[in-house]
Amino acid sequence: MGENANGDRRVSGPRLFAIVGPFQSGKTTLLECLLTRAGALSRQGSVRDGSSVGDSTAEARAHAASVEANIASVDYLGDRYTFIDLPGSVEFAHEARNVLPLCDAAIVVCEADERKLPALRIILRELEDLRVPRILFLNKIDQTAVRIREILAMLQPASQTPLLLRQIPLWQNDIVTGFIDLALERAFVYREHAPSVVVDVPAGEMPREKEARYTMLERLADYDDALMEELIADIEPPRDQIFDDLTRDLREGLVAPVLIGSAEAGHGVTRLLKALRHESPGLARLRARLHLADDGPALAQAVKTIHTAHGGKLSFARVLRGSFTDGALVRSGAGEDRISGLSRLMGLTASKQGKVEEGDCVAFGRLEHVATGDAFGDAKNSDPAPAVAAAAPPPPTHCVALSVKDRKDEVRLAAAMAKLSDEDPSLSFVQDQDAGELKLYGQGEMHLRVALERLAARFGVTVEARKPGVGYRETIRHAVSTRGRHKKQSGGHGQFGDVALDVAPLPRGEGFSFSETVHGGAVPRNYFGAIEEGCKDAMEKGPLGFPVVDVAVTLTDGSYHTVDSSDMAFRTAARIGMSEALAKAGPVLLEPILKVEIATPSDALSRVTAIVSGRRGQILGYDARPGWDGWDVLNALIPEAEMDGLIVELRSATAGVGSFTQKFDHLAEIVGKTADAIVAHHYGAKAPAH
Repeated sequence: MGENANGDRRVSGPRLFAIVGPFQSGKTTLLECLLTRAGALSRQGSVRDGSSVGDSTAEARAHAASVEANIASVDYLGDRYTFIDLPGSVEFAHEARNVLPLCDAAIVVCEADERKLPALRIILRELEDLRVPRILFLNKIDQTAVRIREILAMLQPASQTPLLLRQIPLWQNDIVTGFIDLALERAFVYREHAPSVVVDVPAGEMPREKEARYTMLERLADYDDALMEELIADIEPPRDQIFDDLTRDLREGLVAPVLIGSAEAGHGVTRLLKALRHESPGLARLRARLHLADDGPALAQAVKTIHTAHGGKLSFARVLRGSFTDGALVRSGAGEDRISGLSRLMGLTASKQGKVEEGDCVAFGRLEHVATGDAFGDAKNSDPAPAVAAAAPPPPTHCVALSVKDRKDEVRLAAAMAKLSDEDPSLSFVQDQDAGELKLYGQGEMHLRVALERLAARFGVTVEARKPGVGYRETIRHAVSTRGRHKKQSGGHGQFGDVALDVAPLPRGEGFSFSETVHGGAVPRNYFGAIEEGCKDAMEKGPLGFPVVDVAVTLTDGSYHTVDSSDMAFRTAARIGMSEALAKAGPVLLEPILKVEIATPSDALSRVTAIVSGRRGQILGYDARPGWDGWDVLNALIPEAEMDGLIVELRSATAGVGSFTQKFDHLAEIVGKTADAIVAHHYGAKAPAH
């Protein structure tokens, strides 16, 4: 039975569920338990001992944490579900950005841990902004002594949507032994790694159950006038009406139901599966949420890209409309491709499919023109537009400079990094010409470490990573006049160039200017361009060893030879003269200063302020973060030299949720011992006197 306009509870067709939650909340363990309970696995594996379907890559196992999306499709009671377990670490949060908008619902795994509330709030905020229906699974219920009402009160500030408690725990000797389902009015006794046993609600628990159930019904009545009238009249509402309300309120995002359990022990998972089966929305609701017409040509959208060692590129995509067959020609905005294989995924295992229908989530083989976030459809139709815009990569927060042991590996490195960046758009690989460095940017220390581990394991390219250089510059304090002369005779035509230059400092940020006041043809006009280039040559590396900025040069005089003068001779003469002038004009070191905007929970503001001050930062001010109660935005100026590792320290001070953006602001003079040390380090010797 398909979903229809009057809100029938049961929907049919494939569905996509995201599993999200703070770091180490038990998401991957819950995925394992869901797969086992649905019959896809004969025995529940363990993340701890490396036997789980999720976190099966070498990098995830090495770090005992999810470092990428884990994908698994399963059939359960005639329905096909795809679960995508998304990393909880903020360094890998970008994995979720293209997945979440195309999900039918999200399972938010959380626990009674106040330290994880900031991370939970960020996750719930994103789901709320995307209008993705969500069920909270309160995990590790068997490990807490805190009462459920207190837990709910602790969790509610993290959610802008009311949390609706659907189950309450059964206690025996201060141990949770099961739960009472408030909608069914039944009790369930836990069994280890097996479905719970249904029992009557114990007589001693009836008052608690009645109170909690009435609270649930009161919340549902906020959105159902008929139910409100029944409660006022003390009329027991029919069970079907309650489930209709629960279903509608979940699908419309009016409430966020809370179920309880333990993924490790397999408790509460069957009820979670049944809630997903009966109450979660289907593809029709998703299309309505995305303002996508039900009718039209076939359409799919890629949510993740995977490069495999033997199968080539895989584009994992949701089919939003129509169907696709293996071997069919498809078109995306970048070009046409022929589908080379359709596969459902179960971790690292793929099962081939000949055809996929709407709602399916499958890997499409070798769509070379399709990137993560791209839409594609039948090649006979025009270029399809994505149902939702591809997520922009988050701004980088950490950088390392890379060097290969063998220069011939540089080409292999560039090709491998292109594939890694295709899989993970939050990685960026840049050739910094000014610094002469290969730089890798990402979301944190662990993010880049995992990328380099993949680089070595999958592509055989080993690199050395180091702290990147700082974009120091130098300028001059005084105006000077100088003469540059280049004369060389070596048989035949010689080389002759002679220039007189006035060199003066410019205001900060003005760059470079060149002019001439030559009279009487002392230097022919056709050599002016070469002279300007010669001055620029000298500025590439000033007397302190860094590029020179904010200098004005005026060509005032010179001489030439009708036979021996040339562009090259005058360019060389200008470089000689300019180099001498820069050395005499009081060179001074400049360091780049960045404008940094830091988002932090308000209770961590003092710690963040201390971090900024400890990095020679200048606090410009702070204000409340718009639309985020309990958050602030701190603005500061911080030297680029002090930015390395800032994100690590910031996350440590903010329970992992602090973030920042940065942009170049200005260059500032740096003098004394600090400048001497920088120049000495640059030259690898004692700094020259200046």
